[in-house]
Amino acid sequence: MLAPWSLPYCFTILLGLLKLCRAQYEQLGYPHGYPQGYPEPEQEQYTAPELPPDTPRIQLRLAGDKRKHNEGRVEVFYDGEWGTVCDDDFSIHSAQVVCRELGYLEAVSWSPSSKYGKGEGRIWFDNVQCTGKEKTLALCMSNGIGVSDCKHTEDVGVVCSDKRIPGFKFINTMANNVESLNIQVEDVRIRAILSSYRKRVPVTEGYVEVKDGGKWKQICDAEWTKHNSRVICGMFGFPGERKYNARVYKMFARRRKPNYWDYSVNCTGNEAHLSSCKLGHAVAAKANSTCGGGTPVVVSCVPGRAFSPTPMTGFRKAFRQEQPLVRLRGGAIVGEGRVEVLKNGEWGTICDDNWSLLSATVVCRELGFGSAKEALSGGRLGQGMGPVHMNEVKCSGFEKSVTECFFNKESLGCSHEEDAAVTCNVPAMGFQERLRLSGGRNPYEGRVEALVERNGSLVWGTVCSDGWGTMEAMVVCRQLGLGFASNAFQETWYWPGEVSADPVVMSGVRCSGTEMSLSHCLHHGAHLTCPKGGGRNAAGVSCSETAPDLVLSPQVVEQTTYMEDRPMFMLQCAYEENCLSTTSSKTPANSYRRLLRFSSQIHNNGQSDFRPKAGRHSWVWHDCHRHYHSMEVFTHYDLLSLNGTKVAEGHKASFCLEDTDCEEGIEKRYECANFGEQGITVGCWDTYRHDIDCQWIDITDIKPGDYIFQVNYLSAYLKKKTSSTR
Repeated sequence: MLAPWSLPYCFTILLGLLKLCRAQYEQLGYPHGYPQGYPEPEQEQYTAPELPPDTPRIQLRLAGDKRKHNEGRVEVFYDGEWGTVCDDDFSIHSAQVVCRELGYLEAVSWSPSSKYGKGEGRIWFDNVQCTGKEKTLALCMSNGIGVSDCKHTEDVGVVCSDKRIPGFKFINTMANNVESLNIQVEDVRIRAILSSYRKRVPVTEGYVEVKDGGKWKQICDAEWTKHNSRVICGMFGFPGERKYNARVYKMFARRRKPNYWDYSVNCTGNEAHLSSCKLGHAVAAKANSTCGGGTPVVVSCVPGRAFSPTPMTGFRKAFRQEQPLVRLRGGAIVGEGRVEVLKNGEWGTICDDNWSLLSATVVCRELGFGSAKEALSGGRLGQGMGPVHMNEVKCSGFEKSVTECFFNKESLGCSHEEDAAVTCNVPAMGFQERLRLSGGRNPYEGRVEALVERNGSLVWGTVCSDGWGTMEAMVVCRQLGLGFASNAFQETWYWPGEVSADPVVMSGVRCSGTEMSLSHCLHHGAHLTCPKGGGRNAAGVSCSETAPDLVLSPQVVEQTTYMEDRPMFMLQCAYEENCLSTTSSKTPANSYRRLLRFSSQIHNNGQSDFRPKAGRHSWVWHDCHRHYHSMEVFTHYDLLSLNGTKVAEGHKASFCLEDTDCEEGIEKRYECANFGEQGITVGCWDTYRHDIDCQWIDITDIKPGDYIFQVNYLSAYLKKKTSSTR
């Protein structure tokens, strides 16, 4: 007879051996502890719910005025008619049942009072009370199907998670009217078939495949349309579709046996996601695994100019916007930001009244991205400046520009608290896999390590910190999808990364700040030069999901600019702070300097307060002006010739960063009096008046003529060119 401790003891030994074997694989660099091709443990597969025979057979969908594809008004199909659900007694547990029944992993939230618009038809369920474990909404307690005293002003809506249930399989319980159902599959992909497209990044052409019941399946092209292709391309970050060589794919289909999905697809072309398209007719596959059209669906997508593919490298240029009438501002990643439009020579915003996924998709496609992932409202990505150019925007989805969409020209009263924004689908470029942060206390900080090719193999290594600054850190945080850069570090001894990654693999990195990948910045290439070496002296960053966004008001500059001749004996303090041109050192005290004076008003339109990096203990006292400088240089003022050559310059130290004034309803936080805290609150602005020392450019040596006046301000987060006027 075995001793009572034998079984646990044996189990412990086996578990230890298992961990040892797994550790051996991990040392070889396999991310999940198993070598490539080794069968990993299978996930628990989705199993179709077994319902009692008397359960009402229903189908669900999310409808209404959506701002992302996985949310909407809950609609129920029963007895040949679509209806809604009343919000009485509804809870997150009921939302969980709805989302799970639709194939989503879980519910995020729910909304009462017809947030997504009023539905039509019957209100099928009222006083719904679920535990969250029911397999269908029809099994939850309620008044009974069709028994309700609600109105459609009480229609309930839900927001489901982005993630789908692994192995989810759509099961049709409807004998008829299948065409009124939305498509419900676990996942979608474009699979490159031809060898020439397999090497390209991003993938722009291949089979359209849906994952249903844990298996990837092709779609029969019998009823496929250009509208369907447009939706698929938009989902993967491409603004349009194009023709392809069908003959090659027919030959391939004859050689490889397809595995067809059971249904066709019916899109109108303006959907932002396949889940918003209707289910087409059921497809009857023939015995030889062919369908009516004979081949699987193929799409060929047109990438935006910034994402034009090249063999292997997959990228040519840093991101540049393609349309001058629309731009995105305030976003942390490419394809995200507050929507601004140019009208009568002035940039302004769009009010979020009636702002929808449809209108947001027009903006995204216009800028060279795909369809919209989310239409954001309430100034979520910062508040803009200037006028609100458009309100109650309504697009059909096929406009070339959002400026062509209908909007209410008479509607007034929108503030910048209601500025609309978008998050667009962008192509999968694989940039995130080539960079990582190592050794940090959290995923948002650490030593920067890059994956590069050396001697025919890919190796991880560090980035030289010589010249490493905020611009480079901004690119790193954007590439990793971690938001904005809050700090750039030139020493990382406190973040010990992997010893094998200590050697420097990139040096001389210089970024403009707009690049999508660190490899697109200027750098030394294979000829590395880094006197300090890597390891403890490697470059590091810390990232933040939010950041201030400082914007200069060009109108204030234009309205307050004038010239003044000022005697040199009144400029001694300014001379000591280097606010005059170099020739002023030879100027007698009784002579004059000609100054171009102006006021500047710096608004914080971001999502967090702007604070100087230096604490009060390190502020520098300037005895002449009798004040502290929290930032030695806050703004540069440049005068350029018409060909862009700098002919004169000035700068402004930040002797006082404070909230001069704020938008209505926002309280001032920062005041310089009595050695107070310095900064600019979100929604406030700091004004430097034209009569303050150094608020000028010394133009004594400049000949009369036409010049460009440019203001660059330096924040702890980003250097910006904010105004360019003649």
